[in-house]
Amino acid sequence: MSAWSPLFIDNDDAAALRSHLNQDTLLGNTLRQYQQQVEQWLNQPLNVPGHGEGGGPEHAQHKLNYQMMSLAGRLWLITQDSRYKEAVIRTLTAYADIYPHLGNAVSLDSNPPGRLFHQTLNEDMFLLYAAEAWHCVKHGCDVKQSLHIETHLLRLMASDAMYTHAATFDIVHNHGMWSVAAVAICGYVLGDEKMVLNSLHGLQRDNLSGGFFAQLDKLFSCDGYYVEGLYYQRFALRPMLLLAEAISRYQPELNIWDYQDRLIQRACYALFALAFPDGTLPALNDASKTMNLRDEGAVMAVSLCWQHYGEDARLAELAHWQATAWPGRGALQITQYRTTQEKAACWPSQIVRDGKEGERGAIGVLRFRDKEQDDNMALLYWGGHGNIVGMHSALNHGHFDGLHLSLFNRGREFLRDYGFGRWVNIEPKFGGRYIAENSSYCKQTVAHNTVVVDEGCQHNFDKDRAALLHGETHFFITDHPSSQGMSARCNGYWPGVNQLRTVLMLDLPQCEKPLLLDLFSLISAQTHQYDYCLHGRGQLINTSSTLDYATQWRPLGNQNGYQHLWDCARSKIGANQSTQFTWLDGDTFYSATGVLPLGGEFIVAQTGASDPQFNLRVEPAWLWRTQGDNVLFATAIESHGYFDEASETSRNARPQVSRIEVLEHNVEQSKVAVYFVQGDAVSVTVDNRPGCGQFTVEPL
Repeated sequence: MSAWSPLFIDNDDAAALRSHLNQDTLLGNTLRQYQQQVEQWLNQPLNVPGHGEGGGPEHAQHKLNYQMMSLAGRLWLITQDSRYKEAVIRTLTAYADIYPHLGNAVSLDSNPPGRLFHQTLNEDMFLLYAAEAWHCVKHGCDVKQSLHIETHLLRLMASDAMYTHAATFDIVHNHGMWSVAAVAICGYVLGDEKMVLNSLHGLQRDNLSGGFFAQLDKLFSCDGYYVEGLYYQRFALRPMLLLAEAISRYQPELNIWDYQDRLIQRACYALFALAFPDGTLPALNDASKTMNLRDEGAVMAVSLCWQHYGEDARLAELAHWQATAWPGRGALQITQYRTTQEKAACWPSQIVRDGKEGERGAIGVLRFRDKEQDDNMALLYWGGHGNIVGMHSALNHGHFDGLHLSLFNRGREFLRDYGFGRWVNIEPKFGGRYIAENSSYCKQTVAHNTVVVDEGCQHNFDKDRAALLHGETHFFITDHPSSQGMSARCNGYWPGVNQLRTVLMLDLPQCEKPLLLDLFSLISAQTHQYDYCLHGRGQLINTSSTLDYATQWRPLGNQNGYQHLWDCARSKIGANQSTQFTWLDGDTFYSATGVLPLGGEFIVAQTGASDPQFNLRVEPAWLWRTQGDNVLFATAIESHGYFDEASETSRNARPQVSRIEVLEHNVEQSKVAVYFVQGDAVSVTVDNRPGCGQFTVEPL
């Protein structure tokens, strides 16, 4: 390793980027935004605080400092404005002055603290950004100053990461990904081979117990899905991509971009392919409802995938939607790309398998761009829990939501996953940590769009037990003449109960939007209570049955998440009686029409019960409840009409589906009829036999 060689941007890259500074291009806009951010930072007095609480002002200042140092370092290479270089050196020197003398910060959670931050994760993030910034400005710096920065800050931080916090360094987990990436990049910058070897291969140098290659091998499925879910996938992409780019420049013989048949590309594309059409990420496992593909990791992924895997019109469109670019060769190439298409082809319907060999279930996505050019999407989840037996206990972000369904159109996820219960870095709210309700409600099965058995929780809320099981794909069909479909089994999630869920997206002339038909079958030798749950937003508009409104609300149950749902209203449902309700979300009406062959109840619920600190969002939930052994929930979910309060305009507020009828249901097949207000009824038949997955849609 040489004393200085390009980490991410070489001299030719810098010159090409420089040419965009005054141009109205994606890169030009990005670089000027960088300059504005750094100028604001430069105009403030140097502020290097000591300890502070997670999310507090000290935390925020340390984070701002490392982010601005990184940007200033890159801007120095691009602009050669010495103010940027001097600011980086001045700030690093100030940290080197205090870092050796700092004790541990105060930690209020289970993660070990660093010297600056309440958890080592943030310490490693600081090291990665600081090392990159130092790389940009170190060439020609005063020897004494260089020794001070490298000895009392960078090397000390790297040593703490590797040895003081060895358990985190060798953890196969998103914290471990950040730790090894930070130390490896620091090692490249300092010319320290031991740091690099420890980071790439683990402290045991076995590529199994820790290190970058262990992270790649164990955390990503064969299709690029990340075990902890998409929220953590976009977070882990950032250090993964930065380290991969550094490896490709310093150790090109490792062919990192081709590792495991382009695993890195699959990891990036899985994130893109599973995102909703508005760029937000489905809340598989612990996840924010507001995280989207404008995240820094996704921005890096677009540029680096283009650079190393070639042009793709979808990436170009995504880059312009992101309205920013990660400065480098890929972004330069994207900026020069021209397409004649007004709108790139949407990401296709596809199945993303879970597990090293694709053996641990999958996530299925159906997409359809309708005549309004609106992208409709259905996502069904039957992959692993998010925890791997034998791996570190920190892999605890999984939710108990097998066969969960999310639906999206008109720019909204209208059948929703709640996501995590957390107030990120808002110290007054439980220290900015995961709240207690994350376990008592958000992770529970009832918080998801699936079926709950006996008011319990899948796998009895045991993540190690859940890690042993996964769903199985029954079929995934996208070439049917009038529809698409996906179907999966989850057996053993409930003792003695086998589950099969089939979701069909039907393009029918009777409906203005694709009709979603959901057939959820549960088979058991014993009688159980089954709750088919739907979660949305907005306001209830109408129900086909009279509701018995509860004048005094009580929790729907006393455990497994039911204690957090108010029991607001109920209506009785007769055997084979088709029932329907409509709600308004945004400017669109949605209707669910279902039938319970054995009869039961329709329950209107609302989150917020047993929540004395008001931690949970107040949102509606709707449940169809029935009793039986072998049960089929047959439900048609329809999008229709339009509402604009400002213009007092409402159209098609009533659904086109009039009723659902179960014509046949057994272990071999399920056959239902869907009737419409106008137009011919259709019959839908699904083959339930293992290995025989198929469906038909015919006029009745």
